[in-house]
Amino acid sequence: QVHLVESGGDLVQPGGSLRLSCAASGFTFSGYSMSWYRQAPGKEREFVAGISPAGGAIEYADSVKGRFTISRDNAKNTLYLQMNSLKPEDTAVYYCKALKDRGYWGQGTQVTVAS
Repeated sequence: QVHLVESGGDLVQPGGSLRLSCAASGFTFSGYSMSWYRQAPGKEREFVAGISPAGGAIEYADSVKGRFTISRDNAKNTLYLQMNSLKPEDTAVYYCKALKDRGYWGQGTQVTVAS
């Protein structure tokens, strides 16, 4: 049974940093592309960043380029999102997604950027 658990969300001031983690179990993590998405109140869920199974290909949404870094540790079955220079508009629930033949989602972790 696929299980994705996000953690690391918090309340942080503008300009601050957070590191999100997504712990995976129940599937061969190293065989799946992984992504981070986010959903702000009243808005559609949007793509944030994605990484290929071996980590060789990475993609970012324009809104986070230069501020966020996605990475993965296949030995630990864990996906990460380092978020720097956070802005109030980064406030959202952040979800990780595993994708191969179909997509699997975690439950999300809340990130709030406010002073």
